[in-house]
Amino acid sequence: MMSETIDTIEADKDDVTPETAEGEAGEQKAAGDDILVQEGDIAGDYLERLLDLLDYDGDIDLDVEAGRAIVSIDGGEDLEKLVGPRGTVLEALQELTRLAVQQETGSRSRLMLDIAGWRADRREELRELGRSTAESVLQSGERVRLQPMSPFERKVVHDAVAAVSGVTSESEGEDPKRRVVIFPES
Repeated sequence: MMSETIDTIEADKDDVTPETAEGEAGEQKAAGDDILVQEGDIAGDYLERLLDLLDYDGDIDLDVEAGRAIVSIDGGEDLEKLVGPRGTVLEALQELTRLAVQQETGSRSRLMLDIAGWRADRREELRELGRSTAESVLQSGERVRLQPMSPFERKVVHDAVAAVSGVTSESEGEDPKRRVVIFPES
């Protein structure tokens, strides 16, 4: 009986070709994208109801990028109010939207919400901050501690620093005062 099981496993293993493995991986990616599209649809419906309640205008755009659902709201005059100072209201709305998706699907969502292009603009600012600070650290040899940032902001800065040879970065502290520290590689 054990020999038959081993023979069956060996036969199954021989049936796997690069083409079939690639096809299975593609099917798994498609299934994952379908889940993300479903998350985006749920989030879009939730946010549309919110905009209706507030009587705000805005166009909702859904996308899937880098393994997460991306939901953007653009076009309304009042949308800046939904961003708040330094994106605090946006972060809260993102968490509420994730909870609405979780309630519907039963699993935690990593969806990203952007309103009035604030997150996209902030990403560019942070990339420039990370790059210029990394170059400054490279020239001076002195470590630099940046202001406290959200997890989204820290990730963007870490990615920008990683693109500069000779420096590295790490996060220190506890939220909400967690910050990026950039220092020369040793």
